Amino acid sequence: MSKEKSIKILAATPEGQQFDRKSFLIDAKNLAPIVVAFANADGGDVVIGVEDDGRITGVNQNQKHLNELLRVPFDYCIPSVNADVKFIDCNDFTGNPNRVLVMHIPQSPDLHTNQADEAFYRVGDKSKKLNFEQRMQLFYAKGKRYFEDAPVFDATIADINLDLVQAYCKKIGYTKKPETFLRTNRNFIQKFDGTEKISGAAILLFGKDPQKFFPRARIRIVRFEGDEERFGREMNVVKDIEFKGTLLEMTKSSLDFIATQIKEYTFLGSDANFRTTPQYPKFCWTELIVNAVVHRDYSIMGTDIIVKIFDNHLIVESPGILPGMVRLNNIRQIHFSRNPKIAQFMHDYELVKEFGEGVDRMFREMEAAGNPAPEYRQYDFMLKATLISSHSEKSNDNKEDYKGGQTGGQTGGQTGGQTNTDNTIVVLQAIVNDPYITRIKLSELTGIAPSAVQKHINKLKKQGIIKRNGGDFGGHWEILEKK
Repeated sequence: MSKEKSIKILAATPEGQQFDRKSFLIDAKNLAPIVVAFANADGGDVVIGVEDDGRITGVNQNQKHLNELLRVPFDYCIPSVNADVKFIDCNDFTGNPNRVLVMHIPQSPDLHTNQADEAFYRVGDKSKKLNFEQRMQLFYAKGKRYFEDAPVFDATIADINLDLVQAYCKKIGYTKKPETFLRTNRNFIQKFDGTEKISGAAILLFGKDPQKFFPRARIRIVRFEGDEERFGREMNVVKDIEFKGTLLEMTKSSLDFIATQIKEYTFLGSDANFRTTPQYPKFCWTELIVNAVVHRDYSIMGTDIIVKIFDNHLIVESPGILPGMVRLNNIRQIHFSRNPKIAQFMHDYELVKEFGEGVDRMFREMEAAGNPAPEYRQYDFMLKATLISSHSEKSNDNKEDYKGGQTGGQTGGQTGGQTNTDNTIVVLQAIVNDPYITRIKLSELTGIAPSAVQKHINKLKKQGIIKRNGGDFGGHWEILEKK
């Protein structure tokens, strides 16, 4: 690419998450927050010598000021940012030879501040100044310190359920007393100035009442009717349930509940046998919930993990930004535990199945099931993950093959809004379940009028799927092999 074309691209590129443009007149102290914000977030490029309106003014006007700008990553950022600097020769807007400065800022594992000890984070096209709470959250996210190790104010060993500790010790083969385990392993209990301090991980994993100290360490599950969230008079919330307790307890309880909300689709194979497939592979929605529990930022006290279940998609919202060097573009390959002790615990209980491989497997299983890839979005200290089901589209495109039903494969009384073909399959499923069922019983079970039941039976007979052996009383149905 020619230098002229490169300059034109830099002048026209919109500012965003990883790109900013500044005039050469910018003060070094004002450039530092931008460099810090890029380093603390995803990295990026700062182009200096191009005005907001795209005019190329260059950087050759004042060598002393240029030297001051070049010092910014090293002398104005704490710790220093390892920036890569290059110049691109060009002609400025007056037609004179000049240069543009491109400063590449790499994503950093450290938390950086300016000389005034202010931390910034890149959000869209803005360099956002972080308050104290957000700064600590970023500190934990980068793994410079773990919030799960921080002592919980006013907590004592009396707040620990030793039976839960004993059960875990048995699980991992630890033979000493549970109190000994807590005091000698994983910094669950530490001494400061002769006083025992209980860690956040200990309370969250073994506490008698974890929500006493972490009120929003909960999982809230909201089931909506339809495909979108509505408010006011059109509010479409069907269920709104909160799960509390230890992390293990609320994870298991929430997974059990979600299993009752995931639809299953039953289709009739060419061999006249039914096949059932879930709306989403179980591993995928389990992985999202477990990841939210394991990797959420527990220093964010004001919100829960929220699971939103719609007819055609499922959303999991987890407090915290992506941890460590994990970003949206590398989430399948890069693994980082924000809470390594919690992660190990959940792994020991076989909820975290594959360290560092679960997200990639989730993508592969969604693809194998014919669903779109999982979607991740990072908002202001909130990660949102979405699973989308394509089964409803399949049901519309090929109603001879698919029937939407509730988990458990129930067929009775759930026919409202179904197509004629759907009801034919409902009738057939009932016959498969009970070959001796009568037309009256079929009507009672399925909620379909007796005359309509007979039409579906006639259709199944005509298609060579079933036949009747014997009379109406004492006879039975036979499922035929389709040729």
